[in-house]
Amino acid sequence: MKQAGFPLGMLLLFWVSYVTDFSLVLLIKGGALSGTDTYQSLVNKTFGFPGYLLLSILQFLYPFIAMISYNIIAGDTLSKVFQRIPGVDPENLFIGRHFIIGLSTVTFTLPLSLYRDIAKLGKISLISTGLTALILGIVMARTVSLGPHIPKTEDAWVFAKPNAIQAIGVMSFAFICHHNSFLVYSSLEEPTVAKWSRLIHMSIVISVFICIIFATCGYLTFTGFTQGDLFENYCRNDDLVTFGRFCYGVTVILTYPMECFVTREVIANVFFGGNLSLVFHIVVTVIVVTVAMLVSLLIDCLGIVLELNGVLCAIPLIFIIPSACYLKLSEEPKTHSDKIMSCVVLPIGAVVMVFGFVMAVTNPQDCTHGQEMFYCFPDNFSLTNTSDSHVQQTTQLSILNISVFQ
Repeated sequence: MKQAGFPLGMLLLFWVSYVTDFSLVLLIKGGALSGTDTYQSLVNKTFGFPGYLLLSILQFLYPFIAMISYNIIAGDTLSKVFQRIPGVDPENLFIGRHFIIGLSTVTFTLPLSLYRDIAKLGKISLISTGLTALILGIVMARTVSLGPHIPKTEDAWVFAKPNAIQAIGVMSFAFICHHNSFLVYSSLEEPTVAKWSRLIHMSIVISVFICIIFATCGYLTFTGFTQGDLFENYCRNDDLVTFGRFCYGVTVILTYPMECFVTREVIANVFFGGNLSLVFHIVVTVIVVTVAMLVSLLIDCLGIVLELNGVLCAIPLIFIIPSACYLKLSEEPKTHSDKIMSCVVLPIGAVVMVFGFVMAVTNPQDCTHGQEMFYCFPDNFSLTNTSDSHVQQTTQLSILNISVFQ
């Protein structure tokens, strides 16, 4: 919403969700047409080895970068949780983001990622979904109690902003699940295209609903001050948000193994003929998780990671490749709705990928890098005095802007 402008951002959110729904169903239809049961084998049969190699790179990079982003989130959020424990020194090494990323990797994400059957993650995913509902409630509550006391930026409600393409990249990152679609599809009881379509429609509707509430509440609260990681906007002394941060950290830790499954499957298909022995299964998993952990220790700006992963990996996997495969495989007439939609989605995806990458590199998002936002300091701005006049808030904002941007 910050990058695109709130009204345009909402429209783009609906559009990206619709394209995601369309391409997820199209992907399984392509698998049925080609007689294949993995994304890689579908592209290999459609475009040969060059297409297979390109998809394998994208299908590895997207979940791998997602694993990095989950580590960043866990480190940022849980470090702030532990800092709120009475008597704990905020500078203590053992509650720092680096230690937390390493600890969560060894104790949770690595053991969960060592599962061989993705269906075993079903209950874990259910827990993650329940925690998401709790987080959503906290964000909504803070919109009411905190939002009125944070000054709104001057361009908060313009229809569109020039960074809208970057926003599409972030939204694509949020919605994409194409890289593990065949894994999930094969885990269904008696999988069919019709059953898959119903599942996808329901899932996308729920996801859009959650995204709209998060986006609306988050942006209404912080407008132009919104960070790539929304929880970076809240003050550290907010105990309700501290609980939300804990839920958020646990959620991403539980989501992490889904991405690791895909990276491991890509490696297995490319280098091991699709099957990993128990020893190689463990070795590959440990190497992938360790490298992701090391990279995440060096990066602390989530917004940049989301943008680049969105435009370079998510856009091709959502917009371009499923449409290209279907157009080549399908024998339906050119006037068929799926073919018309594919012809529209494919070039739009190419344009968004190119321009989104250029804009993400030349105009990266601002990051607080773990610093408290200016409105969290009582000496500069009061969050509890509800009687401040508009003139007083405007004067305070002017003074604060001088201190923030110097």
